Amino acid sequence: MTRTTPTRRTLLAAAAATVLALGLAACGSDGTGGTGGMDHAASPSATATGTGSAAGHDMAGMSHGPDGGTSGTSGMDGTSGMPGTGGAAADGLAAEQGGYRLDGALSGSEYRFTVTGPDGRALTSYRPEQTKEMHFYAIRSDLSGFRHLHPVMSPDGTWTAPLADLQPGDWRMYASFVPGAGSGAGTGLVLSRTAAVPGQAAPVPLPAAAASTTADGYTVTVAGTPEAGAAGELTVTVSKDGRPVTDLQPYLETYAHLTAFHAGDRAFAHLHPQAKAAEGTGGGPTLAFHAELPKAGDWRLFLQFQTGGTLHTAALTLNVAA
Repeated sequence: MTRTTPTRRTLLAAAAATVLALGLAACGSDGTGGTGGMDHAASPSATATGTGSAAGHDMAGMSHGPDGGTSGTSGMDGTSGMPGTGGAAADGLAAEQGGYRLDGALSGSEYRFTVTGPDGRALTSYRPEQTKEMHFYAIRSDLSGFRHLHPVMSPDGTWTAPLADLQPGDWRMYASFVPGAGSGAGTGLVLSRTAAVPGQAAPVPLPAAAASTTADGYTVTVAGTPEAGAAGELTVTVSKDGRPVTDLQPYLETYAHLTAFHAGDRAFAHLHPQAKAAEGTGGGPTLAFHAELPKAGDWRLFLQFQTGGTLHTAALTLNVAA
């Protein structure tokens, strides 16, 4: 039997320690100054807006119930225990996130609301996102009655969205914005609350999933098979009377605006186009959108596009596989 002398044991231990130190140093560097050996920026957000800022995904949020009330722990997404990476904070169903809070109420044919910042004051500083400081959405519980507006803010930070002729029922109101001040300055957020429109509600059945739909004489066809939580692409083609449409006009810096709502809980997703509109040229007939829908099931898609100075809205149901 070969015996290892104390001197040899000492040399072996020193060599092992050196190898371990080198290995830890290699694992601790991601090439960008980060730690943990992972490039977090390489993972796209579930809901991106306009210029690529995540719609609240990179903000520490709160897990909320359907009415915007808190049901979880501040800073947790309710699924993985990590701040702001999933759950209500990532799908527009929270009324409060990262210190920003949405409060509002229906008043006749208007919805008046404010966004409170981390300092407890009404937020009055916003950064334009796709040319607008505020994108406001309203959707009924059956995913009918879609509205997309750009309300006006008063000097005290109160926004007013005109909502005439809303059908009776339960509605969810969404505020999509980029704070210009506070700890979340520059980060996109989507906050929402529910509001009841009085009267006898008559639910509208959700149309079955389909590849195409018509609106104002235009036929819109959507191609793509997105999977829940996975980045993918949807291709939209616009035609009229069997001919490709090539005169789409710029609308919010693009040739079309696409939003989606999940059947059941009304989770929100903004599917942003992969190219901006070019000045002085018409768009179409085919447009590509980045699609990352966080949940499986049916989603109601609303495509808005403009021709001849008129805004058209086409809606269809898309099924997303698990």
